[in-house]
Amino acid sequence: MTGPERRRPEGEGRDLSDLLAEWPYEPGRVNARRVGEGPEAPIQVRIELGILQLAASGRPDGERPGGRESLLELFSEACGADVSRRLSPDECAALRDEASQYHHRYVACLALGDFAGVERDTTRNLAVFDLCRDRAAEAGDRAILERFRGSVLVMRTRGRATAAVRDGNPRLAVAAIDRGLDEIRAMLEGRGEAARFEQANEVQLLRGMREMLVPKLPTSQRSELEERLRAAIRAENYELAAILRDELRQLP
Repeated sequence: MTGPERRRPEGEGRDLSDLLAEWPYEPGRVNARRVGEGPEAPIQVRIELGILQLAASGRPDGERPGGRESLLELFSEACGADVSRRLSPDECAALRDEASQYHHRYVACLALGDFAGVERDTTRNLAVFDLCRDRAAEAGDRAILERFRGSVLVMRTRGRATAAVRDGNPRLAVAAIDRGLDEIRAMLEGRGEAARFEQANEVQLLRGMREMLVPKLPTSQRSELEERLRAAIRAENYELAAILRDELRQLP
């Protein structure tokens, strides 16, 4: 006669050693996969100490705070209904924690080639930055996310450009990078740091991408750039003219 079946104590976890051994951690790369088929299949990311599992859409942890998709929607509605509403330090901290979830997902989406997901989640996090900047009660909460704005703009631009390259359209990829550079410029100008544009790390990253793409452009691109250069000179927009000259020099 066997003894009574052992019951697992409440809260006792499951040893994941075998699962982790089947999917080794690889330093230096984003190791992501989908679990199942279809666009709503969960996303898993292998990290050094385990595995993150993220919902494919909505809030990555699957929660719906206040019945909304996320805290961003909940607090945006509250601020929209009351122009005097300010976000408390605790609310801002919760928004930052939530944005971290979306950060993990858009990095995974880029690795998986889900460029629509990259666009969705980076744009969403930029909206969090805007909300905290404009409505946080404390100065520190208004400023803390701004240091990440440039990197998120770069990530969104990478997604757009890589999607265009995948679709065989290097011209559209270059246009996406130019748009990203314009966004970085506007960000720096808004901070009163326009003079830092040429030295900004974000600018160097995007220009490096651009340099890789320009040789793939069709020959007709030269005549188009030359016409844009003449128009810029006629308009006395010498900064744009300098950029266009640089682009022409890089053409084969």
